[in-house]
Amino acid sequence: MERRNLVDIDGNAGMAWKVYAFLGVSAILLVLSSYPGRAQSASGNTTAIENGQKQFVANCSFCHGAEATGGRGPDLVRSKLVADDEGGNRIGEVIRDGRPQKGMPAFTMTSEEIQDIADFLHSRVLAAEHSRTMGNGGYPLSRLLTGNAEQGKAYFDGAGGCSTCHSPAGDLAHIAGKYEPLQLELRMLYPRGVTPTVTVTLPSGENVQGELVHLDEFNVALRDASGWYRSFSRSRVRVSVHDPLAAHQALLSKLTSDDMHNLFAYLETLK
Repeated sequence: MERRNLVDIDGNAGMAWKVYAFLGVSAILLVLSSYPGRAQSASGNTTAIENGQKQFVANCSFCHGAEATGGRGPDLVRSKLVADDEGGNRIGEVIRDGRPQKGMPAFTMTSEEIQDIADFLHSRVLAAEHSRTMGNGGYPLSRLLTGNAEQGKAYFDGAGGCSTCHSPAGDLAHIAGKYEPLQLELRMLYPRGVTPTVTVTLPSGENVQGELVHLDEFNVALRDASGWYRSFSRSRVRVSVHDPLAAHQALLSKLTSDDMHNLFAYLETLK
């Protein structure tokens, strides 16, 4: 299977830089220093992890969820197989051979693609372990809670436009009680787990819809509701992409440091 050069739909690089700048170097170093054993099992190569995430979402999220936390298939973040994997040796075996008895097909992937997926899964394990440590005081709320909650609420209801999609009494009710502070901050800045959808209009006028898998200047590919992978030449079709996270991405480039801290302070009041 040829390696897919997926367009970075969700602006991962820019968003990640914002996260690092907001949280500070100390929080990032804490992740690495707290888990030396696990850190060795993840490459630390941001490009490989991002590529692995894209490969995983395209091929595996249908069963295992976009965050690898399970769905029709098992939770891979808590998987013993992933925990025992070294350099993709265990993960690669399952990807190549599949598990027909459990309904998992075999996939034809290059060694590089398998390694990228392994790096992504190990990074998810690290993130989960880090999140649990944060709940035990590893990175105190006082070091994150430096903004003004009232100004954050004003931004949420006004200039930020957050209230057009979110409600403190609806989807955000008790949000601060559901996530540890650092995890909440990351989710606020770097929302994930929502796959863009696409509508492809054929020359006949027929519309084909599904989850976006691949998009570049030449081709568009999707996975339709029945699970079929379908690819089209962009020169022959019209393409309309719907990304539920587009508003978040647009906002992130406009947020000032004060906006970020104030917005987080407001979210922390939603217990």
